[in-house]
Parts: sequence; C-alpha cells; structure tokens
Amino acid sequence: MSAIGAKSVRCVGGILHDQEGRLLLIRRANDPGRGLWSLPGGRVEPGETDNEALVREMREETGLVVRPGALVGHVVRGRYAIHDYTCTVAGGALQAGDDAAEARWVDAKTFEALPLTDGLAQALREWRMLPRR
Repeated sequence: MSAIGAKSVRCVGGILHDQEGRLLLIRRANDPGRGLWSLPGGRVEPGETDNEALVREMREETGLVVRPGALVGHVVRGRYAIHDYTCTVAGGALQAGDDAAEARWVDAKTFEALPLTDGLAQALREWRMLPRR
C-alpha cells in the first residue's frame, strides 16, 4: 500500500460473503485488469459519498442492491485509491452487468485457482476477508 495522492481517482469496492461463506467476485470486462477476477466496484462520481457509489456500482456490476457496511481497508493501484467496504444484500438478483463480464460466488478452492487482479488475495488475506468455505 502507498499513500493516497491528490491526483488519485477515488474508488470503492464491495466485500460480500453469502450465507455459505463464499465471496462475490466479478471478472473484469475492461481495462485495467480485463479478464481478471476482482471485487465489484468502481469510481466515486463527483458529489457521491462512498456509500452511494458502492450501492450504485454493486447494482451496475452485479444486479444486487446492497447495504454498505464498515470500511475494511484501502489499497492504491496505480492512480486508483480503492476503499473496500463490507456490504450485505438487500435485494436484486445476481447477474453480470456494466464492466463485469461475469459475476459469481466463489469458495476458497475456486478463489485460489482464479486469475486475480494484482494484490487482491494479499489484501483480503490481511483483512481476513477471504472466502470462508
């Protein structure tokens, strides 16, 4: 992790586990990270709070309506300062959309086998947010 710079782009990501302990991931349809698996999320638009951006991004990328929870941590990837929050499902149905080529719940074994965005596994491990099953 590095310091968040003044010219960085603020982003949010959603950490969401289902009742079985699986983690929700999306396969990125666009760069950066096209084809890699990551947490759903994206840029905070001007005038939006992190919570508003998280609700919007989760709905756009996964079809799910979420309730934002606690800030778990943040990482800096290039010019993107990403703030990752826990969240819970409030409605909707899981389906990939917007910048996501695919969205699915993954267990621990599947998580280890997927091509992930740089640093994702390490950050989730440090935050104790890996798939629980």
